Amino acid sequence: MIKRQQKNLGLRLRRRRRGKKKFDRFDGKLRLVVTRSAKHITGQIVDDAVGKTLVAASSLEKALAGEARSATSKIALAASVGKTLGERAKAMTIDSVVFDRNGHVFHGRVKAFAEGAREGGLKI
Repeated sequence: MIKRQQKNLGLRLRRRRRGKKKFDRFDGKLRLVVTRSAKHITGQIVDDAVGKTLVAASSLEKALAGEARSATSKIALAASVGKTLGERAKAMTIDSVVFDRNGHVFHGRVKAFAEGAREGGLKI
């Protein structure tokens, strides 16, 4: 079991390293970073030039606690967190970002998060 976890972690880190190389092309654009754990999902919009997080949303927030309890699945929760992040970004006049999936496969909760952010008004 441990070997399987180590293999999965190694694959994710390789995908992450490969993806990070591509962000040099998008110099000056903001980055939407998604972080996924077994239970929760977090997203933040980062300005790499300044090194600051501008907007963030997480399934751990008290503001989203009601949605977390009423969500039928983790995918639905990820979509609502993404939509919340998109709405917060829109309020700060952030229109377009580059999606950094952080080595995770664009499938399931990560995909639902991105679609929720698009519903919230972000252009990815």
